[in-house]
Amino acid sequence: MSGHNKWSKIKNTKGVEDAKRAKIFQKLSREIYMAVKKGGPDPDANPALRMVMDKAKAANMPKSNSQRAIDKGSSSAGGEDYNEVTYEGYGPNGIAVFVETLTDNTNRTLSNVRTIFNKNGGSLGESGSVAYMFERKGYLAIEREGLDVDEDTMFEDVIEAGAEDLKTSEEVFEIYTEASDFGTVRDALEEKGYKLATSELTMVPKTMIPLPEDKKKTFMTLIDKLEDDDDVQNVYYNTEIEE
Repeated sequence: MSGHNKWSKIKNTKGVEDAKRAKIFQKLSREIYMAVKKGGPDPDANPALRMVMDKAKAANMPKSNSQRAIDKGSSSAGGEDYNEVTYEGYGPNGIAVFVETLTDNTNRTLSNVRTIFNKNGGSLGESGSVAYMFERKGYLAIEREGLDVDEDTMFEDVIEAGAEDLKTSEEVFEIYTEASDFGTVRDALEEKGYKLATSELTMVPKTMIPLPEDKKKTFMTLIDKLEDDDDVQNVYYNTEIEE
C-alpha cells in the first residue's frame, strides 16, 4: 500500500500558500455541507460528517469555517445541491487516475476534467476503465513525535483494533483498514488514547506503475491541475511521485 506518499501529501497541505489553502477549505466546506444535508448536523450520529470533520481538523481548517458549513447544511432553505461524480482516465505511461468530484453542474465538470487530461499528457476513459485497479480502504495516521510507543506495541494495538495493515516511518504510523471496519478501528484506537493526525476513507491502488523520469513533470502538472479544479475533491493514482 502506498503509505508514505499519502502522508507526505496530507502533511504538506498544512504548509501550502494562502490561496491554495482557501481552496482546500472551500472543498472541505462543501463536503461538510453535503454530509449535513444527507445525515444531519450531529457528528456522533452522522459517520460521514464525523469523517469530513476529522479531515478538516487535519488540514487545520478553522472551526468557524466548519460551523458555517454545518449551519448552512442545517438550514431549511434549499441551498446548493451537489452530485458525487467520479471520472477515470490515464496519465503518461498508462498510469491510472481516479477522480472524485462534488458538482452542481456535471456538464461543466466533465468538460473541465476532459480538458485537463487532454492538455497534460493524459486521456479520459470510460466508467469502470480504472476503478478496478483501486480498493476503498480506511486510512488513519498517528504522528510519532511525543508518542512513547514502540512499533511492536503499536502493531499489537492496531491488530487488536481490527486493522488490516500498519506501515511505519520515522514520522508516522499509518494504519489501513477494510472500508467497513474503518469506524470501529478509529474508535478503538481513540479509546486506547491515541491521537489521530488524520482519518479518512481513501482509494488505494492494487498495483503500482513506475513513473519515468521524463514523464514526472507532465504527470505532476496533470495532478496539480485536476486538484486545483473547484469541483474536484480527491485524485488517486497508481504511481509514486514526490509531493
